[in-house]
Amino acid sequence: MSSNENPFGGMGGQYAQNVSYGAPAQAAPNGAAAPAAAVKDTTTASFAADVIQESRNQPVLVDFWAPWCGPCKQLQPALERAVAAAGGRVKLVKMNIDDHPSIAGQLGIQSIPAVIAFKDGQPADGFMGAIPESQINAFIEKLVGKDGGKAELAEALEAAKQAIDAGDAQTAAGIYDAVLQQAPETVEAIAGLADLLFEAGDVAGAEEVLATTPPADAEAAPIAAVRARIALAAEAARLGDPAEFERRLADNPKDFQARFDLAMIQNAQGKRQEAADNLLAIVAADRTWNDDGARAQLIKLFEAWGPTDEVTLSTRRRLSSLLFS
Repeated sequence: MSSNENPFGGMGGQYAQNVSYGAPAQAAPNGAAAPAAAVKDTTTASFAADVIQESRNQPVLVDFWAPWCGPCKQLQPALERAVAAAGGRVKLVKMNIDDHPSIAGQLGIQSIPAVIAFKDGQPADGFMGAIPESQINAFIEKLVGKDGGKAELAEALEAAKQAIDAGDAQTAAGIYDAVLQQAPETVEAIAGLADLLFEAGDVAGAEEVLATTPPADAEAAPIAAVRARIALAAEAARLGDPAEFERRLADNPKDFQARFDLAMIQNAQGKRQEAADNLLAIVAADRTWNDDGARAQLIKLFEAWGPTDEVTLSTRRRLSSLLFS
C-alpha cells in the first residue's frame, strides 16, 4: 500500500527504525539457500546502512571474502544454508575485500574468510576460517538466543497491546510493523496492524495487510476477527441512515428486519451493547425469524469482537439463557 493510503505513514520498515527486537520466523527447509532478502552484497558506501543500521533491527553476519580465496568459496554455501535455517533471525552481508578493503582494515581483519556478527550497531562476535556448518549453526544460536527471540516477540506483542489500551495507535502500529519486518508470518502482528488500519478508516490498507497472511493461518482467530469486522462494516455501510430504522421500530416494534439492520449499523458505529440488545430481542421474540438469522448474526459478531470481549461474554450468557431456559 502507498503511504497515502496508510494513515500511520506506510509499511516497509518506517516503524522498525526505532523498534528493535530479535523475532523468529519459520525456518527454511534443510539444505535450502538463504532467501534473497536475507543475503546481500555490500560496499564501503553502503556498509553503514546494510550492517550498522540493519543490526539495530536484527543481527547481521558480515562475510569478508575475496574471489581468489578457496576457503571463502567453501564457507559461503554452508553460511547461506545456516542463515536460511535461522528463518529470518539473522541476515548475511558479503563484502569483497579486494574491491572494498577499508572496512576489513578498520576491523583489524588480517586473514579470510572472516565472519563478524553485528548486533545493535556494534560488532558482537565472530569467527575465522571455513568452519563446519554445525559450528555455524551453533554460532548463530548463541548470537540470537536459544529461544530464537520468542521472548522478545512476546514482549513486543504485549507492548503493542498496551499501547492500544492506552489509545496510542501510532506506537502500536510501529511495533507491529517492526515485528513484521523481522517475522512476516506473525499472525498476531498481521491482525493487529490490519485492525489498526481498519479503525483508522483505511480498509484497503487493512485488506492488503491481511493478504500477507500465510495460507495455513488464513482461518486463525485473530485474522478471522478482522475479516469479520471489515465484512460487517461493509454490510452496515450499505444500509444507510439508522434514523429510518429507528422510525420504523417506533411504528412497529415487531419490524424485525428494521431491528436487525439497526443492529448492524450500531455495531459499525461501535455500539456493541446496543447491537447485541437488538439481536437478542429478535431471538427472544421469534427464534425462527429469517431462519434463525438473529442468532447467526450474533455468532458473527462474537467472532468480530473476540472471545474475551466483555460484550461477547455477557451476550453469550444471555443468549444461552434464551436458548436453553
